[in-house]
Amino acid sequence: MNIRDTFFNIVLLVGLTITTNNYAQENRAKNPLIHADVPDLSMIRVGDTYYMSSTTMHVNPGVPIMKSTDLVNWKLVNYAYETLEDDNDRLNLDNGKNDYGRGSWASCLRLHEGIYYVSTFSGTTGKTYIYSTKNIEKGPWKKTVLNNSYHDHSILFDDDGKVYMVWGAGKLQIIELNKDLSGVKEETKRVLIENASAPAGDNIMLQSEGSQLFKINGKYYLFNINWPRGGMRTVIIHRADNINGPWEGKVGLQDQGVAQGGLIDTPDGRWFSYLFKDAGGVGRIPYLVPVKWEDGWPILGVNGKVPEFLDLPPSKGLIPGIVNSDEFTRKKSDKDLSLVWQWNHNPDNSLWSVRERKGYLRLKTARIDSSFVQAKNTLTQRTFGPESSASTMLDISKMKEGDMAGLALLQKEFGLIAVKIENGAKKIVMMDAVKGVSKEVASVALNQDKVYFKADCDFKIRADKGKFYYSLDGKEWISIGNTIKLPYTLPHFMGYRFGLFNYATKNTGGYVDFDYFHINGSISKMD
Repeated sequence: MNIRDTFFNIVLLVGLTITTNNYAQENRAKNPLIHADVPDLSMIRVGDTYYMSSTTMHVNPGVPIMKSTDLVNWKLVNYAYETLEDDNDRLNLDNGKNDYGRGSWASCLRLHEGIYYVSTFSGTTGKTYIYSTKNIEKGPWKKTVLNNSYHDHSILFDDDGKVYMVWGAGKLQIIELNKDLSGVKEETKRVLIENASAPAGDNIMLQSEGSQLFKINGKYYLFNINWPRGGMRTVIIHRADNINGPWEGKVGLQDQGVAQGGLIDTPDGRWFSYLFKDAGGVGRIPYLVPVKWEDGWPILGVNGKVPEFLDLPPSKGLIPGIVNSDEFTRKKSDKDLSLVWQWNHNPDNSLWSVRERKGYLRLKTARIDSSFVQAKNTLTQRTFGPESSASTMLDISKMKEGDMAGLALLQKEFGLIAVKIENGAKKIVMMDAVKGVSKEVASVALNQDKVYFKADCDFKIRADKGKFYYSLDGKEWISIGNTIKLPYTLPHFMGYRFGLFNYATKNTGGYVDFDYFHINGSISKMD
C-alpha cells in the first residue's frame, strides 16, 4: 500500500468515526432533559412506566403529573388539583392581592398499596395538602389537609408499616403519619439531622433543603441541596442503616448547579438521578445523570460531571407533551382546555369559553383591573428553550373603552403586546416592565377588527431576550417596541410564560376572541 492509499484510508476511517459518533449522539438523549420550567421533580416507576410531579405554584390547575415510558419523552396526563383553595384573596387576585411565587411548592409523589399520593405544601395557607387516587392519570383525587406547612417534605412508606415525613432547611425534622396519611403523630416529631449542610463545609449561603427520602436494599438515603457561599447549588446525600441514624453524609454532585432531586431505576437495573438547574428566564430545567453504586453509595455523574449525552432514547421534543399549539376547536367529547394550559391564579370560569364561538377562545371582562399582573383569567403556557415563539389572532370587535387584550410574556418583569381602546380608538401597544414597573414603549394606530400578534423568546446561552411583533394580514410581521430582557426573578419564582389576556380598566362587559395559539421552536433574528 502506497502513502497515498494509506492517507486515503486514514481520512476515510476518521470520517466514518466522526459520522458514527454523530449518529450515536443523535440517537441518544441529551441534557437538559426538558428545556422548560419543570422544577422540584419527584419521580416514581410503576413497571415500565414513569410518573413525575413538579411545581407550578400560583398557576392552576396545579401540581402537574407527567408520564413517560423511557425517562426522556414526557407528556402531561393530569393535575392533582384544579385550585388549591377557592376562598382566598391572594389566590383569586382579589382586592389588589396576588400569590406570585407562592401557591404550592415542591411536591412528593409516591405509590403505596395501589394508591398514588401527591403531597405539597403552601406558604399561602400555611398548610400541607395530600392528594390520593387509585388512578393517577384520570383521578378522582381525595384531598387531605394537614394544618402545618412542612417545607420541602418527603414521605416514606417503610417496610414495617410506619409512614415518615422528613422536612426542613438546615436542621431536618421527621415525624410519623397515620397509615392513611390523614394526620401526623405529634409525639413522634424529632430532629433527624441537626446540620444537613455540614458535608459541604461551614460557609453556606443556602442551608440544606429539598428533602427526598428513599429506602434501597435496606438502607435509607436522603437527598438534599445546599449552596456554599461563592459556589453553586450542590447535591448532599446522607445514608443510614436505621431511620433514627446515625447518618453519614457526603457531597453527591457539584457541577453546573445541577441539583435537587432523587433516584430512579429502570426495569433493566440501571440507575439515574433526576435533578434540575436554574437556567435564567426559561426557568428551572430538568437534567438526568447516570448513577453507579460503590460501597453502598450512589455515585452521581460521569467522573463527577453532568454528561451532555445519556444512554437513553432521544427526545422527540416538548410538543405536544409539555406545550402545544391550539386551534380552540372542540368536539362535544373534548375537554374545554388541554392539559398544557394553566390559568394565572384562580380563574373565574364564567368569564371564558371555547364553546360560545366555534374555533375561538373567548375572554370576557366583568371587573375593573389596574394592571396586567392583577388581571383575572390570563391563560398561560410555558415558554421553552433554546428558542420559542407564540402567535395568535384576535377578533377585537367587541372590546370596550379602556380594554386591554393581547399576548404577554409573563413574569415580574413582563412584556406584552396588546390592543388598547382609548378615547374610542383602537391602537396596538407594546409594554415593558423593568423592575416590575410597567410602561408603554410604543404604539401604532389600528383601523381594523382583526390583528395578529407574535412573541419571540431567545434563551440560548442565557441570552434571555424577548421581542414582539404584529401583523395586519397574518403574513407580514412588523416588530414593535424594544427587545426586552427576560430575567428570572424570585418574586414570581417561575420561568416566563406565554399568556393570552383581556382585562378592563374602565368598562366591563367587553370580550375578545382568540382564533388560535401557535407555538414554534424558532424565532426571528433579534437585536
